[in-house]
Amino acid sequence: MTRENGAGGTKQMPDVASNSMVDHIHTTLDWVGMSEIHLPARVSDTLAGERPVSTSIQAYVNLANADAKGIHMSRLFLMLEETFGDHSVSAASIEQLLRNFLETHEGLSTRGFVQLDFEYSMRRPALKSSYSGWKSYPVSIKGTLCEQGMRIEMYVEVPYSSTCPCSAALSRQLIQEQFRKDFQDGKIDAQAVFDWLGTEEGIVATPHSQRSVAQVRVLLDHTEGDAFPITALIDSIEGALKTPVQTAVKRIDEQEFALLNGQNLMFCEDAARRLKVSLDPQPCYKDFWLRVNHLESLHAHNAVAIVTKEVDGGYLPIP
Repeated sequence: MTRENGAGGTKQMPDVASNSMVDHIHTTLDWVGMSEIHLPARVSDTLAGERPVSTSIQAYVNLANADAKGIHMSRLFLMLEETFGDHSVSAASIEQLLRNFLETHEGLSTRGFVQLDFEYSMRRPALKSSYSGWKSYPVSIKGTLCEQGMRIEMYVEVPYSSTCPCSAALSRQLIQEQFRKDFQDGKIDAQAVFDWLGTEEGIVATPHSQRSVAQVRVLLDHTEGDAFPITALIDSIEGALKTPVQTAVKRIDEQEFALLNGQNLMFCEDAARRLKVSLDPQPCYKDFWLRVNHLESLHAHNAVAIVTKEVDGGYLPIP
């Protein structure tokens, strides 16, 4: 193989990968390529339009030719640079990228794969006050081109708060017992009870709550459009759970957050069911896998629930 030298001429350079004299084990490989490729890109969101992101990319093709020693990794990198330098990240640009992967590896590969991981920032309003702040969500977009056709998947992580229903019931019981003790003389005065409810002596126990994380992977119907429903999916998740973590808050916002937690007590099983009911009827998600993680404040371990859409040949309900 020839390479251009720095002076503009050409010279023979060794090419070990294509040298048939170099011995190797003759077998196929599922995927060969690169990971941790850091590139700036623009992603198309169905609700927010085109947004700049900083991506970490994995790019692979399979090695279907058992007689070939390897693939052309530099071609994958150059096509990533070219594609996402000229075009936003969309279903169409991902499909074209993967077709280019295979065209430049004709005789070597029959499948292509790319995954882009990035933080997606959204400005979120406070619950009651006029404040707002930026919140960052981990997002992944994955494309696979194989014999069965094109497959586009998206993954998001959404943090929220969960308050334990059991802990809330136990706290209410202690408050009842304290009430009986403090008002055992039977003299009940509305103002006295009102004042008592505002004291630490009256509210002797509070339920435990913890930051929790919903991890959601969806298989998209990419024939419906090129943009990705990133904002729409995050909104659906936060709307179903009702207790998303906040950014800028004043006391009025914190009080409203406490109210939302009290009105939405949930075990991890409850959170998973809420999300399944929310995502199930949405036709743009052909399949989904979701995992909720309650990062327990009572225990040193986490509580986890996993559920899928349960479609034939779809996501497996594995952790």
